[in-house]
Amino acid sequence: MGDSISHALECYVCTNQEGNKEKCLNTIKTCEQGEDACLTEIKWGSTPYWSQGAKKQFYISKRCSTKTECERIRRNNMQYCSHIWYQDWKCSDCCHGDRCNYYIISDAGKARAAIGIVLLPLLSTLLFGR
Repeated sequence: MGDSISHALECYVCTNQEGNKEKCLNTIKTCEQGEDACLTEIKWGSTPYWSQGAKKQFYISKRCSTKTECERIRRNNMQYCSHIWYQDWKCSDCCHGDRCNYYIISDAGKARAAIGIVLLPLLSTLLFGR
């Protein structure tokens, strides 16, 4: 007979926290049956009580999700995931595995890494060879 006890996914959870700290790093939830992904949403924007010239800040939300819902949200937010400091933007990320959403993953970091990979050989050629 197989093991009748299934392992429930655990995700970090928080809502609209000002950065990936405290509650977003200390609150863990055992996900409901069928929730097989951890969803992280990163928003950059003005405070909820907006006023002209208001400073912008990060808002982090993390929760349990299904793979299907998580990918749908990620795709829908792609068009708003600009990382332009003077505009409001929103990015989402999905991961699969216990407590996989501890760190915030940002496409901006991936883009910088990709640029470095492309430019490094070019720079080496310019400096050391012909």
